[in-house]
Amino acid sequence: MSKTADQSPNITCYLKTYCGWSEGVRAIMRKYELEYDEKDIIANPAFRWEMEQKTGQPLSPCVEINGKMLPDVSGEEVEAWMVENGLIKGSEAEPDSPIDASCSPEQHAAQARMEAEEQGDQGGAAGKIVFLD
Repeated sequence: MSKTADQSPNITCYLKTYCGWSEGVRAIMRKYELEYDEKDIIANPAFRWEMEQKTGQPLSPCVEINGKMLPDVSGEEVEAWMVENGLIKGSEAEPDSPIDASCSPEQHAAQARMEAEEQGDQGGAAGKIVFLD
């Protein structure tokens, strides 16, 4: 484990279910074996509202570390901030996923499928088109 302090930082991550940027943040958490509270802003709209209230903007991922909010960040940016602030000791180990990439076409398709299923479960509006690009 690469943490420098005896106590782990308190981390809350506002992430999307399927998102390259969100997966990059998760990859950093796995790389450094950091415990964190994940708030899926797609699965739970209340978490999206909470994130927007805390950050003043709608873009994700957002990561709160020991009370400091890092809005609209990549995994690479989260890692750099934690190293700069002495919360982790930098590691040359490769993360298990890209940490600075947008969503793949597969991730976009999975997200669109999930949203379509949710609309079906909630009796979505008849005739509503959901794009699966």
